[in-house]
Amino acid sequence: MKKVRKAVFPVAGLGTRFLPATKAIPKEMLTVVDKPVIQYVVDEAREAGIEHLIFVTGRNKAVIEDHFDVQVELYDTLAQRGRDAQLERLKRMQPEPGQTSFTRQQVPLGLGHAVWCARDIVGNEPFALLLPDMIMQSERGCMASMIELYETTGNNVIAVQECDPKDAHKYGIVGKGADTGTGFEVTEMVEKPPQGTAPSNFYLNGRYILQPDIFDILAAQERGAGNEIQLTDAMVKLQKAQPFYGYHYTGRTFDCGSPEGFVAANIAFALWRPDLNAAMSEVVAQFMEEIKPVERRAVAR
Repeated sequence: MKKVRKAVFPVAGLGTRFLPATKAIPKEMLTVVDKPVIQYVVDEAREAGIEHLIFVTGRNKAVIEDHFDVQVELYDTLAQRGRDAQLERLKRMQPEPGQTSFTRQQVPLGLGHAVWCARDIVGNEPFALLLPDMIMQSERGCMASMIELYETTGNNVIAVQECDPKDAHKYGIVGKGADTGTGFEVTEMVEKPPQGTAPSNFYLNGRYILQPDIFDILAAQERGAGNEIQLTDAMVKLQKAQPFYGYHYTGRTFDCGSPEGFVAANIAFALWRPDLNAAMSEVVAQFMEEIKPVERRAVAR
C-alpha cells in the first residue's frame, strides 16, 4: 500500500457567483476572517501529512502561486518592526521549496477534467483531492481522518456527511454498506438522484482519496451533466473494479462557492477564534435584536 503524499486542488473556476468581487481576485483568495479560503484547505492537507501540493489553475490565478511563495521584502519588514508573531505565523503556513506544483486547465471542462490535468504530476500513486470551495471546521481535520481510514483499507476513500433526506436530490449521494473501521463500505454512488430515489442521505462533501487508475477512466470519460467531464461518473466506473469506503465526517462544512456559505463561514470561524469570540458574539446578538423590528414591519405590510 502506497502512502498518500500528494494532494490536488482544482482552483481554475471563474467564481461567477461572486462577481464583481472575483473580477480581478480569484474566489479562492477571498478571505474568511483573515485567511484566504485556499489557505484553510491547504492547512487541512498539510495537517494530514500531505507532502506535495498540486494546484490546477486557470487564467488570472497567478496570485495563488504568489500567496504560497516566499515574500522576502514582507518578511524583512515584519522582522525589522518586531512583528515576530505575525512573521512566525506566515512562516508556518509557508510550504517548503519544491512542495508546490502548478498546472493549467486551459478549458473549463469540469471537475473530472481538472483532476485529469494533474495526472503527470501525481504519477502512479494514490492522491488526495480537496475541493477548495469547501472548508471544514473541526478539532481534527477531515483529511487526516480519511488517511487513517485509507491506511486501514488501502482503497479509495470519500468523505460524506448527512443531509436532510428531502434535500438528497441536490447532491452526489452514496449507498451505505457494512461498517469498516472508522467508515463504511460504499455500495453505490448517484449524482443528484431524483427525489425519493436516493439510496441514503449521505452526500459527498468535497474530500477524496483516489487511486491513480482514475486517470485512465477520465481520459476516456464522455461529457456528462452540464456538458462537462464529471468526476462522479468516473468514480462509478472505478468502483466496478475497486472498492470505495465512506468516511462519515461530523464537523461543519461551509460551501464558500456560494455567498451564503461564505458569509456563514466568516461568522463561524470568527466565533471559533478565542481572540474574537466575545466581540463577535456581541455583534451577532446585536444584529439579531435589531432585525426583529424589520421582520415585524415586513409581516405588517
